[in-house]
Amino acid sequence: MAKRKSTGDTLPLFPVEDGSAPGARAPGEISADSPGPYARANGERLRRWASRGIYLGTSSWKYPGWKGLVYSREYTSQKSFERDCLAEYSTIFPSVCADFALYDFPDPGRMKAIHDQTTGDFLLSLKVTDRITIKRYPNLPRHGAHAGKENPDFLNVELFEDAFLAPLAELRKKIGVIIFEFSAFFPSSGITRGRFVEMLDGFLAKLPKEYAYAVEIRNREFLTEEYLALLRAHDVSHVLNSWTRMPPILEQLRVGGILTAPFSVARALLRPGRTYQEAVETFAPYDSIKEENPELRTGLAELVRHCIADGKRLYAYINNRAEGNSPKTIEAILDILDSYPVEKL
Repeated sequence: MAKRKSTGDTLPLFPVEDGSAPGARAPGEISADSPGPYARANGERLRRWASRGIYLGTSSWKYPGWKGLVYSREYTSQKSFERDCLAEYSTIFPSVCADFALYDFPDPGRMKAIHDQTTGDFLLSLKVTDRITIKRYPNLPRHGAHAGKENPDFLNVELFEDAFLAPLAELRKKIGVIIFEFSAFFPSSGITRGRFVEMLDGFLAKLPKEYAYAVEIRNREFLTEEYLALLRAHDVSHVLNSWTRMPPILEQLRVGGILTAPFSVARALLRPGRTYQEAVETFAPYDSIKEENPELRTGLAELVRHCIADGKRLYAYINNRAEGNSPKTIEAILDILDSYPVEKL
């Protein structure tokens, strides 16, 4: 399957490629014992919340715009940065969502490298490859000969187990949650909310039980009591997402029974009403907050409060396209949590 081409969201800030071994320290590189400003301000707070089952992280991690904020080590080239920066990331954040898995099935070698590169208690969550979750392939170049055609592997359990789950064995104990992201279904797809619930029920019933699963929908009309009851029956989490055509996280949190599993998942992607391309044009290269979203921050802080009260683990992942710089959005959420009355947490 074709891999996603670069969108140009990350900028080439490095002059040359190098051939040094993975994890090798470049001349003048700052050691892991010399944390940067972000780690000094937030590392302990992030670890404290992780010890209570609240895992705050970002969507992906290879952003040169974070250099000098999250990344304080010296990387001699873009290649070395992309190869090695997760090691530094994992000393600060307890978890990350690997968006790359959406575009191609995981590679065992890459999974082993991630395992070996990250700290012992680090957790990697992954979006499921869209060959499993797309009903009809969008007419996009990355889908090649499949573009515009029906997907015969939609909700194919056997393919999911063999091509997606099997390579994850290399991650061993470092898997957080596995997220099935379903793009918006339009009337022409033939997938009504009732049909979606029926098909999803059959699919979830066949999955191996040793993993934590979550479902992200992008049709607000699919967010029904029937859908939530289905997830609850399978101990699968609904993903509270901030996205173009979904209700804000704070509004979703008010829906009865929205926390459907022993754990919860949130993904802060886009301000409702804003498209992906609009966000890219507004926020790239993601080196600072460009537009605060108080409702988003409050919604995520309230979700933390609910999960603490209910004894649920939380995986919350923030995207750069939510406000312009996801590490700083996380910092703002930590500040809100610091100000909550003790009795609320």
